[in-house]
Amino acid sequence: MGKKMALERKTEQKIIPLKIDATFFFERAVRSLDRCHYDKALKYFRRAVEYEPDNAVNHCNLAGVLAEVGSFEESSEILRGILDKLDPGMTECYYYLANNYANMDDFAAAEQALLRYLETDEDGLYLEEAEEMAELLSYELGRAVQIRYVKSRAGLYEHDEARRLLEEGRFVEATDVLQKLVKKHPDFLAARNNLALGYYYLGDFEHALATVFDVLAIDEGNLHALCNLAIFYQHLGETEKLEELAGQLRKTYPFHTEYLFKLATTMGILGDHEMAYRLFSRLVRLGEEDQDPSLFHYTAVAAFNTGRFDEARKRWRLAAKLDPGAEIARFYLDQMEQGPTEGVFLHYHYHLPFEQQPLALQNEEGGLSESIKRDPLVRSSFFWGLKHGDRHTKQQVIQAFGAIADDEAEAALRQFLLEPDESDDLKRMALFALRSMGKTEALQVVIAGAAKTIGEAPYSPSLPVWEDDWQAVLTLARRQMEKRYDMIQQCDLESLWVEYLSQVYPVKPRIAKIEGWSAALEYLTAKLHRRAISFEEVAGRYGISAATVSRAARRIGEACGLREKLSAPGGVPAANGPALSPPALPKK
Repeated sequence: MGKKMALERKTEQKIIPLKIDATFFFERAVRSLDRCHYDKALKYFRRAVEYEPDNAVNHCNLAGVLAEVGSFEESSEILRGILDKLDPGMTECYYYLANNYANMDDFAAAEQALLRYLETDEDGLYLEEAEEMAELLSYELGRAVQIRYVKSRAGLYEHDEARRLLEEGRFVEATDVLQKLVKKHPDFLAARNNLALGYYYLGDFEHALATVFDVLAIDEGNLHALCNLAIFYQHLGETEKLEELAGQLRKTYPFHTEYLFKLATTMGILGDHEMAYRLFSRLVRLGEEDQDPSLFHYTAVAAFNTGRFDEARKRWRLAAKLDPGAEIARFYLDQMEQGPTEGVFLHYHYHLPFEQQPLALQNEEGGLSESIKRDPLVRSSFFWGLKHGDRHTKQQVIQAFGAIADDEAEAALRQFLLEPDESDDLKRMALFALRSMGKTEALQVVIAGAAKTIGEAPYSPSLPVWEDDWQAVLTLARRQMEKRYDMIQQCDLESLWVEYLSQVYPVKPRIAKIEGWSAALEYLTAKLHRRAISFEEVAGRYGISAATVSRAARRIGEACGLREKLSAPGGVPAANGPALSPPALPKK
């Protein structure tokens, strides 16, 4: 008897209770689908929905099976219910709806659902299928489906826009776009790498380094970040760190063409021309069917720098053939024919050498040429010069930005006004440049050791007022000098006028003829800059007598102590063009 009871207990332990719930029916529905038993799958999914009516996934599965069996109306009703009541964030339902409407030949409704999917779905799981559907709908509707925005690609669009801005030299705009993109997508490493380049182009090496290290903290082997870091180390003179990193890069053999190009350009900039030549040559072999003239140029530069002159000629001829409108390849071919090539090393940039740009950076009308304004290397050198150049270089950059007069230049000058370590006279010139760009509103500036708001009138801390006739003198002088004097000289004229008025205040000079005072200021400014000028010449331009100019000039000169300045052997040096040393630009 005891034996029998023991057997019964043992048998009872083998019984597993059957748990009937939504998961039970879901699993049976999936098995039925695998066997293409749609009727059973439909029955099981309906039971799963009954057990968990608030589970949007079960409803979505049911809608999917209904679509498979051709019940598009009922499927669509369930999908709309999910979006309206259960889970509006299940945006893939819009894609399923678009499919249903298309199968019902309601192509207009399918288009609206498809656009809604593209505009709201973050993951882009059905992105390729959606693009194919858009082509089909375009055919059926007889017109293109106007895709306005694809949310899942928002970061990519912004990144492409930022890269375009970098290539155009609009570094401030690009950096602003990339900062927002990185904040929104912290793991978007390509955006972080380009943000590091943006900081570098702007001369903000501290943030450039920090951004590269942020990338390497996430992905220690990121080749773009390592290459950028090597360039930064070279520019900062970190020799030991550079040698260690360069040794690491020399042992790297990437297979992807993007990484090959990045590494080849970086090694060229670092001076390892032999490795650069090998990598560029490999790229040429890999891309036989789709060649880029810039690739032939880079290969030619590497060949030239390693003494393979015949190879360099061959590559430049191919580049000239592929890009007949560009002068770059022809320029280098002509240079090779004209002089010795031993001991000469070329830079890895696909444009004319920087030293071939006009030394004064001016066109025939005295302003910056359009090609100079758009050249990323030149623009990068401007940003670098404004941050790290000497006084003379900063003067020239401020003048250049005043001529460029775009949003980037304005932002750079506004930021310069706030730098506490920059000299007040350079800030006065930056103020003058902004005014010349038409910025008449009040400007924030740190000057004389304090933050101030400067109105439209010239900066004149010793003058409690600024009279209209004082401004009229300046306006006339600027108008007369605009074509013959550069911005530095015009700014000096303004400073001279403010200094004179400050010296004689509270006595106000009697200004019967503004022409006499304007002409005197131009005369004295020209003399300070060692320009040939006479009282008669300047008086003729202003329509007054030489004696009137002489009297006003004498009064200004005596009040400002100009006799010693005018008699000094060197005078004020003229600005003959920037001696800028732009940083090497890592290839993006």
